[in-house]
Amino acid sequence: MSEIFDSLRARVSQIPLTKRFGRIAELTGGTLRVSGLSQGLSLGDRVTIHGKSATIGGEVLRLSKDGTTILPDGSSDGLAINDSVEMAGRAEISPDNSWIGRIIDPFGQPIDGHPLLPGPTAKALRAAPPPPAERRALGERLETGTAVFNTLLPLVRGQRIGLFAGSGVGKSSLLGKFARGVAADVVVIALVGERGRELREFTERVLGPQGMARAVVVTATSDQSPLVRRRCMWTAMAVAEHFRDQGLHVLLLADSITRFAEAHREVALAAGEQGSLRGFPPSTSHTIMSLAERAGPGADGSGDITAVFTVLVAGSDMDEPVADILRGVLDGHVVMDRAIAERGRFPAINLLRSVSRSLPDAATTAENALITEARQLLGAYERAEMMIQAGLYASGSDPLVDAAIKVWAALDGFLAEDGTAGIGNSFKRLEACLALAK
Repeated sequence: MSEIFDSLRARVSQIPLTKRFGRIAELTGGTLRVSGLSQGLSLGDRVTIHGKSATIGGEVLRLSKDGTTILPDGSSDGLAINDSVEMAGRAEISPDNSWIGRIIDPFGQPIDGHPLLPGPTAKALRAAPPPPAERRALGERLETGTAVFNTLLPLVRGQRIGLFAGSGVGKSSLLGKFARGVAADVVVIALVGERGRELREFTERVLGPQGMARAVVVTATSDQSPLVRRRCMWTAMAVAEHFRDQGLHVLLLADSITRFAEAHREVALAAGEQGSLRGFPPSTSHTIMSLAERAGPGADGSGDITAVFTVLVAGSDMDEPVADILRGVLDGHVVMDRAIAERGRFPAINLLRSVSRSLPDAATTAENALITEARQLLGAYERAEMMIQAGLYASGSDPLVDAAIKVWAALDGFLAEDGTAGIGNSFKRLEACLALAK
């Protein structure tokens, strides 16, 4: 009960004693120039625009002596010169432990039909990461609920990995498995720019009651403004930091960094930046990297954020700007292959193009030997696959290829297995598969 009153007191204390207003002086290209507010605003501050037919939010993009440039959250249709613009304060969020099991928007408002109280303490959306000299090393290996991540691509506490995939190759299903199976105290899920109909399907069918019981879902659908879609990722990270600061282990599932970067591009171009890297402005690199750095191991006395960032790669182009930027700051990357999905194996992970930088430390000497052997056999089969499928390979030509042919079907099936029996049993299954080569 005291927590409810703490939230109420915090909410009351945030009510301003005075309100400041300006007026719309110019409407151009989706942005507004406002006069009368320049002295009281900072970059990134929120405003409320009171039009004759609607009231919408907005964010400060530029400040000058001539006025303030505002980007509205929604369409500027119906706005007119001299409409009032109210200062709404800093862009902050107030997470609370009661948010677990809930679906919220990027402003901390519930969208699942039930009331929701904010927490007593506001957090900045773009907070600094923990001091680098104070951060702990990566932690212990995690049970993930999938055989491939229990063994060949281990996930450890505090690790940041990227999930690189095209559309329709099973990315959402894999995220659902992580939400249900990875050993963590709290799961925070950011759904940026998803289709509106997919939210309910993801929460009810992919996550299910088991996944939602420990999850906070933050969502902004594809029809919402770039300001809201970009804020969605920052809100999810701030919520994850709220639980991390309590000493908890948080699993952050961010889907997707590509849509976050695209939303930032729209905002940055509206603010006057120039597209320099395939249309992305120069600030894109820093925006992505500063977001990723906030995840990972915490400082002594706090918890950790284990993060899975998804990247949409058209045509499996791992060198496109967003994929290239993010891959450089991660502790591993997982590539999902459309060709594998088309033949019906899920998760459609291309193991040979995927890397977990937690190895070799995350596995024992014997386990590392099994991982190396499995990769060698899969690599040998891939190199000779065209000859094998065409019937041109002669048995006995290469002992390694001969062994790869014997184990390929078993290894391919192993990559699709669930790992609910635990890490140790997953390695036993891998060892049994490799024994077929003997």
